[in-house]
Amino acid sequence: MPRQQVEEPFKINQKITAREVRLVGDNVEQGVYPTDQARKMAQDQNLDLVEISPTAVPPVCRVIDYSKFKYEQKKKTRELKAKQTKVVLKEIRFGPNTDDHDFDFKLKHAQEFLKEGAKIKAYVHFVGRSIVFKERGEILLLKFAQALEELAKVEQLPKLEGKRMFLYLAPKAAVVAKAAAKPAAPADKDKAPKAPKEAKPTEEPAATE
Repeated sequence: MPRQQVEEPFKINQKITAREVRLVGDNVEQGVYPTDQARKMAQDQNLDLVEISPTAVPPVCRVIDYSKFKYEQKKKTRELKAKQTKVVLKEIRFGPNTDDHDFDFKLKHAQEFLKEGAKIKAYVHFVGRSIVFKERGEILLLKFAQALEELAKVEQLPKLEGKRMFLYLAPKAAVVAKAAAKPAAPADKDKAPKAPKEAKPTEEPAATE
């Protein structure tokens, strides 16, 4: 089977069809040149003429080593993908009658989640006739958001959907940056695991009738 030819993302050398181009870069005198002259300038340096901005008038080109240029572009793409962190969404559930102790417990968990860079979906679940206390649920969620205002921004204010009222929070930019920069805990190679203590033999109790 014949191999499919991969289409290059940029026009280079003879594939550049414009009559004239604008040259930019470090190794040429910048300006507008006839395309044939620009190609010859590239050939004289054993480099390529690469069209980097085809929609400009005239198109913008660089005189560069195309293979090296492609490698740098791929490297930048990989680095950008590596920096993109996967967004984790953590759920925290309340009841309309959540007491202060339970509230503080859930608040502490939310603070930890936000510091790790996760988003939070907090909601109040109304069971049966407790839906009549929806105002109480809204107040609870707003109190929750206010308690986390140093770490989080509100993405969606409390909104009732069926028997649940939802609040969405996202970590602030500074918190996300801190979470991304946090190094993983290094494994302690110097400390060997301690051998378990040898169990002392125990005397069996005498059998009783």
